[in-house]
Amino acid sequence: MAGRNQTGNFEFFLWGLSEWPEQQHSLFLLFLWMYVITVAGNLLIVLAIGTNTHLHTPMYFFLASLSCADILFTSTTVPKALVNIQTQRRSISYAGCMTQLYFFLTFGDMDIFLLATMAYDRYVAICHPLHYMMIMSHRRCALMVTACWTLTNLVAMTHTFLIFRLSFCSKKVIPDFFCDLGPLMKVSCSDTQVNELVLLFLGGAVILIPFVLILVSYVHIVSAILRVPSAQGRHKAFSTCGSHLAVVALFFGTVIRAYLCPSSSSTNSIEEDTAAAVMYTVVTPLLNPFIYSLRNKDMKGALGRLLQGKVSFSLN
Repeated sequence: MAGRNQTGNFEFFLWGLSEWPEQQHSLFLLFLWMYVITVAGNLLIVLAIGTNTHLHTPMYFFLASLSCADILFTSTTVPKALVNIQTQRRSISYAGCMTQLYFFLTFGDMDIFLLATMAYDRYVAICHPLHYMMIMSHRRCALMVTACWTLTNLVAMTHTFLIFRLSFCSKKVIPDFFCDLGPLMKVSCSDTQVNELVLLFLGGAVILIPFVLILVSYVHIVSAILRVPSAQGRHKAFSTCGSHLAVVALFFGTVIRAYLCPSSSSTNSIEEDTAAAVMYTVVTPLLNPFIYSLRNKDMKGALGRLLQGKVSFSLN
C-alpha cells in the first residue's frame, strides 16, 4: 500500500476551476477581482455597523457576524485557488487539505446557522414586536452567535476526524478547486461508508433543519404581514425581509445542489459541481453586501458616512 497519505510529503492534486490552459489568466483576474470585492464589501458592512450607533440592533449584529463569516469563508478557498493558477501548480499538501477542509466546513456551516438566526430575528420583530427587545436582548444575541460558532466547530471536527481515518493513494486528483467532503471521499482508497452516512445524516441535518426553520419562520412572517391593514405597513415589513430571502434562496439552492444531489465523476458533472461550488463559496459572499445595502436606507446612509469619514467607533 505504498504511496498513501501516511507519508509526510503526501500531496493531493486539485482539478481546479478549469482544465483549459487558455482560460487560466482570465480566471485568475476574474476571481482575484471577486475576492477583493468580497472582502472589501463585507468589511465595509462590518465597519458601517460598528461605527453607527443606530445600527447596534440585533438584526445588524447578525448581519455583521454574517459578513465576518463570509470573509473567512471565501478566504479558505479562493487565495489557494489563485496561487495555484498563478504558479500553474494544482497541488495541496495533506495537512493543508485537512486544514482547509476544517475551516471551510466551519465558516460554511456558520453561514447556514446565521441565516437561520436572522430569520428567527425577523420572525420575532414582525410577529412579536412588543416583546422584541426583551427576547432579542444583547446577551441573548451574543449567546446565539456563540452557540452557532460552537456547533459549527463540532460539526467540522466530526467530519474532519472521519476524513483522517481514510487512506488516499498518490497522484489522486480531487474533482474540485478546494478540499471538500464529497470530492475527498471520491478519491479515497478505503471504505467511505461511515463517512457517507455521517455526511447524509449530520450534513443533511445541518442544511435541512435550518432551512426548514427559515421556511417556518417566513410562513408566520407572511401570515402576520398580510394581517397588517395598511399597504405602506405591509411594504415596509416585506422590505425588511426581501434581502434575507434573496440570500437564503441563492445560498441554500446551490448548497442543496452540491451536497444533497450528488453527481457522477464524469467531466461534465465535475464542471457542474465546480460551478455550484463557485456559487455558494464565491458568488454569494460577493453579492451579500450589495443585496443587504442597496435595499436598506439605514445601511446606505451608514456606508455613505463611513466613506466620507464621518464616523465614530462605539462599543455600546
